[in-house]
Amino acid sequence: MALTETDSSTLPSLAILISGRGSNMMAIAKACADQQLGARIGIVISNRPNAKGLEHARALGLNTAVIDHTAFASRELFDQALHERLATERPQWIVLAGFMRILTAGLVNRWDGQILNIHPSLLPLHPGLDTHKRAIEAGDKFAGASVHIVTPELDAGPVVAQVKVPVLTDDTPETLSQRVLDKEHQLFIDALKICLSPPNSNNET
Repeated sequence: MALTETDSSTLPSLAILISGRGSNMMAIAKACADQQLGARIGIVISNRPNAKGLEHARALGLNTAVIDHTAFASRELFDQALHERLATERPQWIVLAGFMRILTAGLVNRWDGQILNIHPSLLPLHPGLDTHKRAIEAGDKFAGASVHIVTPELDAGPVVAQVKVPVLTDDTPETLSQRVLDKEHQLFIDALKICLSPPNSNNET
C-alpha cells in the first residue's frame, strides 16, 4: 500500500519541503501511514533536483515537485514560484524538513502561522548556524532541537515543541549532532500532533 492511500481525503494536508536526504520527511510519512498522525502528505517539494529525499518520496508513492532555486534570478522570484505551487495544493501546514533556504518575508507572511521548521538548538538559544559547536563552546549542559512556527525573523517564531539532549564532556559537534538528530524525527511528529489538534483540545504528546 502506498503511503498516500487513505480512507479519507478530508485529512489535513501537509506540504513538506526538503533539500537533502529527507529523513524527517520519511518519518512523517510513516507516521501518517501508521495513523500516528491524522494527516496526509499532499506534496514533497525540493529546491534541488538531485535530492535523495525525492527518490524516497517517489518510492513511497508521494506526489513530488522540483523548483530549482538556481533557475531564478532572485530569492523573491523563487519564492513566488514556490508560493504558486503551494497555492495549488492548499496545505494546512508547510513543513520545512531540511529545507536549506531562508524564506523571504513576503512568502512567510502569505502563509502566516502555517509554516513549521525544525532547528537544532533549544531556541531562543543559538539561532542560525553551527549550533552544536556553539552549545559546546558556551558550556551548555543541554543541547537539543526545537520545532517552531516560521516568522520573517530567522529562528524567532513561537516554539511548538522541544527535545533536550545532555552535552557530554567528550562531545564534539559531530557526536552531539548525531544524538540530537536521533531525537528529531519523533519531535517533529509530536509537534505536528499539537498543530493538528483541534483548538482547545487537550493533546498529550
